[in-house]
Amino acid sequence: MMIIPMVLLIGNYALDQQHSMQGFGELMLGGLRAAGVEAELVRPGPVLGKIFSARGLGKWLAYIDKYILFPFVLRPRLRRAHIVHICDHSNALYIPHRRMRPFVVTCHDLLAVRGGMGEQTDCPASFTGRFLQRWILRGLRRADAVVCVSQATAIDAERLIKQANPRTKIDIVPLALNFDYHKLPADEARSVLHGLANLDVDLPFVLHVGSNERRKNRAGVLRIFARVKDKWNGRFVFAGALDQELTDLAKSLGLHGRIIEIKNADGATLRALYNCAVALVFPSRFEGFGWPIIEAQACGCPVICSDAGPMPEVAGEAGLYHPVDDEEGFAADLLRLTNSQERAVWSEKSLRNAAKFSRDTMIARYLHIYRQLCPDLAL
Repeated sequence: MMIIPMVLLIGNYALDQQHSMQGFGELMLGGLRAAGVEAELVRPGPVLGKIFSARGLGKWLAYIDKYILFPFVLRPRLRRAHIVHICDHSNALYIPHRRMRPFVVTCHDLLAVRGGMGEQTDCPASFTGRFLQRWILRGLRRADAVVCVSQATAIDAERLIKQANPRTKIDIVPLALNFDYHKLPADEARSVLHGLANLDVDLPFVLHVGSNERRKNRAGVLRIFARVKDKWNGRFVFAGALDQELTDLAKSLGLHGRIIEIKNADGATLRALYNCAVALVFPSRFEGFGWPIIEAQACGCPVICSDAGPMPEVAGEAGLYHPVDDEEGFAADLLRLTNSQERAVWSEKSLRNAAKFSRDTMIARYLHIYRQLCPDLAL
């Protein structure tokens, strides 16, 4: 007898401010419901953690919210679900040892897990962090299916998960865009940016989107820009503020007045930045997927990125690639794209590549995985 499924999605704790992971949960929820699947998204609520800041005591109170209080909220919902889908692998520790329904986990990367094991991923772990990452890894090994967002992440999953539990199914489903990134008319994009402090929309700029984590290689971005500053009268825009160490580096490289920082850029602002930028420079050392690559490409913004990890499989034939330490090569391609005709060629390639990363395509692949785990479900 065919039954109507209910997919329970488990999302992220709001106070952790993992905006991309929260966005992925909402993306899955909207996509499943649009496909006619009954779905619910539940996430740990801030109870004790909101009393103090995310550091110090607040961090430990947040752990109580996530790992002691939330399981009591989760338990009755697990009984109603036919499939449980954990949207971020860092929550794999919610998978019980004894379970009555399949658990699917989306694995965005295993960099922190590998860092907790002492591997070099630019994600070092504290003593308690190593304990937490081992706990997460044990949870992943209990999953029925671990769905990786890239082939690079799947290779790590095969080694760290599949070898320990051969019954765990490892799949690959690339991410989809989690905002309406698309090509805008030039005047419309420029009008969105007119209100941003210190950004002169009449001057060309290149863009970096990411955090100050070492693996994002923002120091490399600054050094790349320093190589072109005397050959091109442009600006470098960072979506996300620089920390003091990077600010000091920018000054030492003579970039004072050429750097623009945009804090807390929302989706509409990012879309306008991608549309107006000469290029996205993305020389990351480690990534699980690299969402800004397809965000930029969907807006027709060429991408110059490293050839590490998943970047080539994400950017496809539209990416301009260099080894992470080839900063001269990055700079040469940046100058190359200041030519409007050259940029137009790579812009067109970018739009074609980004079209592959649609929500409908991603959801269809997840539904196929659900059917494999629960053949009787009417999906």
